[in-house]
Amino acid sequence: MRIHQLKVRPKKSLLSAPCSAELAALLACWASTDRLGTHGACANAMRGLEECMRRAATAPRAKARPAINYHLAKWGKQL
Repeated sequence: MRIHQLKVRPKKSLLSAPCSAELAALLACWASTDRLGTHGACANAMRGLEECMRRAATAPRAKARPAINYHLAKWGKQL
């Protein structure tokens, strides 16, 4: 018996936003103040978000692994 196509659906992973807490704090600060253009009231929240975004940009990324579909296609010829 020969299998022509082998496919496995990848697991659905939850996307994690690295700075979601800081962004939520900034939006809450903007919602609680009357003026959006005022930087004094929300300066701490803005600095926290900027620092988090800087850290996220320089963080090392995980090494990409070959997909299982690649391996199945490679080995499927031998089955």
